[in-house]
Amino acid sequence: MMAGGGDGDTLALALRRYASEASPTDLMLGSGPDMAARWTAMLAGLSAPDRGGFTGLQERAARQVVDLGMAFRLAGEADERPWPLSPVPLLIPAVEWQAIERGAAQRADVLEAVIADIYGPGKLVADGHLPAAVVTGSPDYWRQMIGRAPPRGHRLQFYALDLARGPDGGWRVLADHVRTPMGAGYAIENRLAMTRATNDLLSHMNVRRLAPFFASFRQGLAACCERVDPRIALLTPGRFNPSYPEQAHLARYLGLLLVEGEDLTVEDGRLYVRTIEGLKRIDALWRRLDTRLLDPLAFDSRSKIGVPDLFEVLGQDGLAVANWPGAGVVESPALGAFLPKLARALLGVDLKLPNIATWWCGQPREQAIVRAGIGHMAIGSAFGRSLPSLPDGQPRMGARLGDTERALLLDDMGRRPMDYVGQELVQLSTTPALIGGALAARPFVLRAFLARDADGAWRTMPGGFARLAAHEDIRAVLMGGGDMSADVCIVSDRPETSVSLLDTSPSPAIRRVAGTLPSKAADNFFWLSRYLERGEMVLRMVRALLGGTIEVDAASGLQQTTLDRVADMLVEWGAAPRAASKGGVAALCASAIGDTACSGSAHALFQSAETIGLGLRERLAVDVWRLLSHPLRLTKGTQAEALIEHAARGIDRCAALSGLAAENMVRGHGWIFHDMGRRIERAIHLCRLVRVFARGEASSDDLGLLLDLCDCQISFRTRYLSGLALMPVRDMLLLEPENPRSLVFQISSIVRHLGALPTLRDDGMPEPPVRIATALAAMLAASTAETLDDAGLERTEKQLYALSDAIGDRFFLHGRERAAGMSRLA
Repeated sequence: MMAGGGDGDTLALALRRYASEASPTDLMLGSGPDMAARWTAMLAGLSAPDRGGFTGLQERAARQVVDLGMAFRLAGEADERPWPLSPVPLLIPAVEWQAIERGAAQRADVLEAVIADIYGPGKLVADGHLPAAVVTGSPDYWRQMIGRAPPRGHRLQFYALDLARGPDGGWRVLADHVRTPMGAGYAIENRLAMTRATNDLLSHMNVRRLAPFFASFRQGLAACCERVDPRIALLTPGRFNPSYPEQAHLARYLGLLLVEGEDLTVEDGRLYVRTIEGLKRIDALWRRLDTRLLDPLAFDSRSKIGVPDLFEVLGQDGLAVANWPGAGVVESPALGAFLPKLARALLGVDLKLPNIATWWCGQPREQAIVRAGIGHMAIGSAFGRSLPSLPDGQPRMGARLGDTERALLLDDMGRRPMDYVGQELVQLSTTPALIGGALAARPFVLRAFLARDADGAWRTMPGGFARLAAHEDIRAVLMGGGDMSADVCIVSDRPETSVSLLDTSPSPAIRRVAGTLPSKAADNFFWLSRYLERGEMVLRMVRALLGGTIEVDAASGLQQTTLDRVADMLVEWGAAPRAASKGGVAALCASAIGDTACSGSAHALFQSAETIGLGLRERLAVDVWRLLSHPLRLTKGTQAEALIEHAARGIDRCAALSGLAAENMVRGHGWIFHDMGRRIERAIHLCRLVRVFARGEASSDDLGLLLDLCDCQISFRTRYLSGLALMPVRDMLLLEPENPRSLVFQISSIVRHLGALPTLRDDGMPEPPVRIATALAAMLAASTAETLDDAGLERTEKQLYALSDAIGDRFFLHGRERAAGMSRLA
């Protein structure tokens, strides 16, 4: 294939080669004249030579993936992977998409009716339309939910389905997703990345916009709530969930609170989120947590991430839940075998979007069909569980089974036929993908999304998320190793009007607060800045040891006693092991930068900051997350120049993050905790550094190094032309109110921050953090450089640790038992 892409002749050659390799059922090759012209025009724009052709496009798309923080995690992996995006979208004409919209909405209504009957009158089973084993065999069937209906009747608020395009161009449903439908956030991110990578190409093609769909969904959730201005939360399993980055993006995009189970509590029949202002009522919950994990007291007692007593709130006015617990009973492949029949029984209609043919082996006739035709079917678990012959629970192609595997499967099927289904093999259509700078045909599955609007009607996202397979059958998982994704563009004949999440209803009341800050988010902001400040100080000490200061002679001219003090502090702080110092200064510094076994090394501290940042992903700007998640490259060897360069890059990154926080963060509660963490950590460092380097016997080397570590060399030299002196140095670093690096500045800032935070007391008395900080400020105000001695600094350091603990006890609420002591606010 032709790598790159250039002028028209080059594109024509690439298209001819693509046509010779792709099948006639390809989405592009099988399109009509009008769509074929659109495909050609799009590919011509994507491969424009003045923008680097296909190779340049792929590089731009890869950069956008990094800049937007697009990522996912495979099950069982600890680290995230960059989101694999092919920058060639799927093009579907609006007329064809309208038929998909109608079929998907009808299917959603059928599923809604089936769920309502299963947990309601149970007529489908009683009348013989649905075997009881198909219901009770599902891992998401919960007897507890029988008779417990949502206040406004809808068990489904958000729905996704996987569509396959067959050789005849018709669309069929591979799977339904109602339990915790995933992928909508990736659809947004794919569109954002494509828009940025291609400039205005998509708008020139009249591609339908995605924003109105999400606006309708948000309005639909709000309409389910009692209050006019509801508080809506997205309940996530946590940052180790494979699709956590998508959940964070959705929460940020829709303006929802991203919460975990421990953030929530039930009080007096209401659901609340723990915040720094006390308990705040939750009106709607978009859950991405399996029903099994929702409430350990009602469902699975082993769940550590659920909300105790949440079950008691379900069905009561005041809480909308999307989707309703237990709705996933209709996801099982076994039920799919009966869905066409159920549609006729419930609604008297045939499905407009047919299933792939499915046979449930719990019936003798169907089992015989599957056993006889096993070589032409995919054999799967009827309820998604692992089976002796399907240990991972994923479907297997019968034709690919060896003799031993086939014998094992048929034997187990004979013993427990109800655990198996046979499904027809679907020859998936292909679509152009960009791989290695060249066009290649890849089979695809399209995930479409529907949501209820404010009137309860279904709205379909005009587009979706396409998964391009690395292998033929891709029904098993959302995204596997080697697979790619692509944007799905619905193109119309008329230009799209610009629409965003702008609310077209009467203007809401203006507000000037950033919104609710959960206790865990406050905790994360506080410790994020502390780890960054600590990491920066380690790098400053490394730079000082290696000679990266403004002194003419630098480290080479420093007294050995001064260098020893710096080395001892690095060891004391856990940045490097004591044994590293035996290899010399460079070896010690290399360890302090990148020794992963030392919790206080710069690398470990920045990793901790990144881990904490994962819990704030929906609250951090893209620029902040990009800097935070960028790995600190480690150097091999102990060359001083390379180590100084590494330290400088790390310090620059900390400075950039501090600048973004100072200039871009709204001065809300989140910023207060972020800045307060920095102030506490900096104050602790000052107490230690001054005690070590500014004692009575301090040398000029000690004082000069101290000023350099505190970034005050220039200020001191400008003010004191006579040179270094102990008391002026101590005064500048400890007691000068206008010095942003001084101890008194840190304490004064903390006092102001605490004064701006809400109080839970109604008696007017100050809370413990305020008392400790105020006492510290008063002590410093009455001190001089001479009277604030080492003993006083040691007491101050201990008080700072006490202040940190008091802030945690008051605002961060570690442990559920403290929820009982919180005041409940609206």
